[in-house]
Amino acid sequence: MNASHLSRQSREAAISALKRSRQAGGGPTGSEPTGQASAGTHGRPDGEPLDVLVIGGGVTGAGTALDAASRGLRVGLVEAEDWASGTSSRSSKLLHGGLRYLEMLDFALVHEALTERDVLLTRLAPHLVEPIAFLHPLRRPIWDRFYYGTGIALYDLLATLRRMPRVMPWHRHVSRRELHHAFPEFRGDAAVGAIQYWDARVDDARLVTSLVRTAAAQGSHVASRVQVTGLHTDAAGRVDGAMLVDLESGEHFEVRAKQVISATGVWTEATQAMAAPGGLRVLASKGIHVVVPKERLTGERGLILRTAKSVLFVIPWSRYWIIGTTDTPWTEDLHHPVPTAADIDYVLAEANRVLRTPLTREDVVGSYAGLRPLLLPEVKAGTKSAKVSREHTVASPVPGLVSIAGGKLTTYRVMAKDAVDFALGAEAARRPSRTETLRLVGAELRPSVAERLPAGRTMGLRETARFTRDFVTTHGLEDRFTRHLLRRYGNNIAELAQIVAEIPEAARPLGAASAYLRAEIIYAIRAEGALHLDDLMDRRTRIRFEYPNQGLDAVVEIAAIAAQELGWSAEREREEVAAYRAMVIAYAQAITQPDDAAAAKADAHRGDQSQTRVGSTEPGW
Repeated sequence: MNASHLSRQSREAAISALKRSRQAGGGPTGSEPTGQASAGTHGRPDGEPLDVLVIGGGVTGAGTALDAASRGLRVGLVEAEDWASGTSSRSSKLLHGGLRYLEMLDFALVHEALTERDVLLTRLAPHLVEPIAFLHPLRRPIWDRFYYGTGIALYDLLATLRRMPRVMPWHRHVSRRELHHAFPEFRGDAAVGAIQYWDARVDDARLVTSLVRTAAAQGSHVASRVQVTGLHTDAAGRVDGAMLVDLESGEHFEVRAKQVISATGVWTEATQAMAAPGGLRVLASKGIHVVVPKERLTGERGLILRTAKSVLFVIPWSRYWIIGTTDTPWTEDLHHPVPTAADIDYVLAEANRVLRTPLTREDVVGSYAGLRPLLLPEVKAGTKSAKVSREHTVASPVPGLVSIAGGKLTTYRVMAKDAVDFALGAEAARRPSRTETLRLVGAELRPSVAERLPAGRTMGLRETARFTRDFVTTHGLEDRFTRHLLRRYGNNIAELAQIVAEIPEAARPLGAASAYLRAEIIYAIRAEGALHLDDLMDRRTRIRFEYPNQGLDAVVEIAAIAAQELGWSAEREREEVAAYRAMVIAYAQAITQPDDAAAAKADAHRGDQSQTRVGSTEPGW
């Protein structure tokens, strides 16, 4: 079995390994992790406690598990729902420095984020991360060119002050004529010109899945849909493990660990409260995005628009545009953030200020909402903490428990490093982070699995591109699939080819979601940890927000493939389809509501996928 594959069988093996840590005996578990028994997590004796148990399968938790495992620690990673099922699949899909931080004069934070952006683009995940040009419109010919031009020049400069060669093109000033040529839908009187600069985009959910897979390849025991129901403490009050429930089987079990790291985002306070009243204080802020077809707005470059409250991005994304975001407090159920009618109207109105032909509700094919974990400036009494940046903080509300919160998608690797360093204490200097040079699955220079290639050759980017073009041509697919497959799988395209060799009809596009191949659904189940229909519709693919009616026309075909791969009975297949349909209906009702309370109430009535599983449906993290 490929160590990076997140199959149903690998999940069961990971849970078995986690259970064995409960059998630890012969000495206290309340010490700093040392990892001295092995250079990696493989080969450790059964019954040893984990060095680190990470709670939370978003980008921060996945990155933390990878960081810890790559240092040679024995690591477990659990997530109550699907990988990236929370905020980490509902972002703006951007890797960027954050122009707004320049106005706060936080140069160090911008520099850090730009460095991380470029490390991902050039080294860690070049198949997932793609440069994108943005146009910053200017309304005043002299002052705006000076003010914003100076800021963006500094932005570019901060991306250059590091050991790596410069990656992105330099910014440049754009005339009114070029602005309208580059973005014909831009209204003639809305700007006198623009400044073009570069950032990067990424499929956030795929990034998380790649991190989890890479962590597994490094020896982490990773399991989704395993919920933490409590934290275990020893006689001295130190956290030394957790009580868990497998939501697929309903089985309860315990895990022992020398350190527990909470990377639970907006659930941070609830996680901490299982052990002690102290810790970080986190507020949930809702950000929403709408999706419109690519043909509705002509252009290839993105826009960044100033609003009265913040900024609005218009981002080219595959065959669509993603437009957002908002920033409003969310006090409803953390499991059900949804856009309201007012949210969608606001985003459309802000975009329409610069568009020749206004967008309407009929143009919107999809929408989504996520919750940002915003840190309050103080921590609760009795908490040991390290404020490592304006964006994120690491704290220990009680010995044995480390919380990491705040931050953003771009700087997940730095957050993970800080969390593991904090947990290791003095040992961190002797066991430093390795993730700055550790390629993620799909980007590693591994031996080729293609028989046609010479022995010993590796599938680098050029060879992967050539292999993908051959695959597309051989199976009579449209040329657009070359880019699609490269950007989603990197050199793992060879594994898709193996599926097609086994199941020739898997090379066909899905009937009602023709941007995706049937083989991609199979691969998502065999290698990417998909267990349910919502995993496939919402995160392994983006059919739910890329197709009308949240992809309902494709759900029966996809369920049939999943049933074959996962061994579902006919009844179970019907239940999965019914649950997804109920979820779609509830969401469609929710986004017509006038406020958050009404929207959350409507969405909470959906037929949640958890109803097709055994186990608790209480909030998990």
